[in-house]
Amino acid sequence: MDNVDAAGLGIGDDYPPRIMGVLNVSKESPYDPSVYDDPGEAARYVDDELIDEGAEIVDIGLESANKRFDVLSAEEELDRLHVALETIESVSGDAIFSIETRYAAVADEALSQGFDMVNDIAGFADPEMPTVCEEYDAAVAKMASPPDLERPGAVEETDWGARKSADWAAEADYVDQVYESLKQNGLTDKTIVDPAFGGWSEAQTLADDRETFRRLREFRALGKPMLVSINRKNFLGEIADRETDDRLPVSLAATSLAVERGAHVIRTHDVVETRDAALIGDAFTERSRVNDGDLSVCELDVRSSRDLRVHLDERGIDPAVADEWSTLAVEIDGLDGNDRIGVTSVVADTDADVFSVSTDRLLLLGTRSSISAVSDCLSRRDDNLAAIADSLSEMLE
Repeated sequence: MDNVDAAGLGIGDDYPPRIMGVLNVSKESPYDPSVYDDPGEAARYVDDELIDEGAEIVDIGLESANKRFDVLSAEEELDRLHVALETIESVSGDAIFSIETRYAAVADEALSQGFDMVNDIAGFADPEMPTVCEEYDAAVAKMASPPDLERPGAVEETDWGARKSADWAAEADYVDQVYESLKQNGLTDKTIVDPAFGGWSEAQTLADDRETFRRLREFRALGKPMLVSINRKNFLGEIADRETDDRLPVSLAATSLAVERGAHVIRTHDVVETRDAALIGDAFTERSRVNDGDLSVCELDVRSSRDLRVHLDERGIDPAVADEWSTLAVEIDGLDGNDRIGVTSVVADTDADVFSVSTDRLLLLGTRSSISAVSDCLSRRDDNLAAIADSLSEMLE
């Protein structure tokens, strides 16, 4: 999993969950408490209600993404950009400022005048967006979307038969479509992926959102940090039978679950409460890494063959191994030559598999019981392999 440096703010597995507060300078936006057209009032809102309450990122929208409204052109967004720029100039608190847009031209102008990152709600439908973000070395949140600037988030409206194949389109479910949408036009080194919760099209159902949330961990296979925007969403309200104004409790419950399932950035209007819920989720997320000097034993996050394929490909191992994927993948790093040979020979006598990643790193695949058997065999050695067994055993606890 890559970490992303967003203008000095670390985002990823090695950092705590980050809270993205929301400011809208669009008259159409449906959530009135976050809508301002006066830069002074907007700046006070950002300082008092977002940054002071725990937001480390402030996402500023120039137009409502609600499908009921006409899409603004890049020129129309640029006409509104001055309000956002004047706002961030007046903010006294410290935060990373993100511009929400689908247009590379708007992102270019915003980044050149003080914004730190981009929130692309059309998922690089503008093919120049990755180039612009790379030129400014800017982090960019990429929301799953078809390659159509007019239809942000409406992943079902992609011609999947033409883009992938007729057979793939016939078999793929909604989450498969979201996953493939996030790959369109590639990923920059500083991309943060967003699975696109909410009613982005008439075809997207509450059941689609529930299934996406249930399978949230699968998006970790893209190897990038993840942003989720689930605050007061309909798919949560339906479960508890609550209208928007009464959905804060379900949003907070979902936030903790989202962080535990791999989310790194939570976009919200309810900053202070969401921050607390995210910290709870982070505190109870399993940490499966043991360090002992130069030696590191780490359980990789593998919940499906899709996850494992990415891990294998990143390590130069044939992804086809994932077709018979195991329940556990453990990477041992920091081995010297003799230890590496010793571990490999021990694994050969068990039901686990071992793969060379580099001169000092091995990858073990197997069931929990077969990896435990490796640990037991190593523990009976009277050399440095016993120390490796201790770290492996601790990780398995």
